[in-house]
Amino acid sequence: MTARLSALAVHLLTASGAVFAMLAMLAAVDEKWDLMFLWLVVAFAVDGIDGPLARKFHVKVNAPQFDGDLLDLIIDYLTYVFIPAYALFKSGLLPGWTGWLAIIVITFTSALYFADTRMKTKDKSFSGFPGCWNMAVLVLFALAPGFWTILAIVIALAVAMFLPVKFVHPVRTARWRAVTLPVALAWTFFAGWAAWVDFDPQSWAHWGLVITSLYLVLAGAVQQLLFGKDG
Repeated sequence: MTARLSALAVHLLTASGAVFAMLAMLAAVDEKWDLMFLWLVVAFAVDGIDGPLARKFHVKVNAPQFDGDLLDLIIDYLTYVFIPAYALFKSGLLPGWTGWLAIIVITFTSALYFADTRMKTKDKSFSGFPGCWNMAVLVLFALAPGFWTILAIVIALAVAMFLPVKFVHPVRTARWRAVTLPVALAWTFFAGWAAWVDFDPQSWAHWGLVITSLYLVLAGAVQQLLFGKDG
């Protein structure tokens, strides 16, 4: 396969995320939350591998007619923000005005964050919570805490999007990548498992989600404390 065809294939892989987003949305409309999250996990996996492939095959050089960064952002907003926000609203986890507040906060702040040119740090981490609402909402579905707790978490994460706090990128943040990448893969496995068993509270997947989520949320801040903002 030529370099040009390889680069085009990467763009096609990225674009497949839009198909998985639509399948997730159709499941969400039918309130089939387990199926919705399974499609979102598939989209999450695609998003995890298309970036390294894009850099390997130099898509900006070999297939410059497509803007891979823009394509990725469009699909990420659907799969990371829009569909999870809809699911949180329709699930009944946030009754009445709390559901409205949550979806307004999630969609509005995420739109601003995705357009923020300062979202990446020098070490390829994220500056602020990177709008991974697909991950946060899946964990909330699995644990099903009280609605006040959910609302507090949503507001805290929305505020954290604009704080100078690091959040690691599982692939691109070099420091602790030997730990972070396996943890991210484990999170994906536990997420798929939890959705597969329809968020059965007896499933061990819940513990796996909690442990891996805590690492992914806190690792960047710990690195920042130990090595400084640009370290």
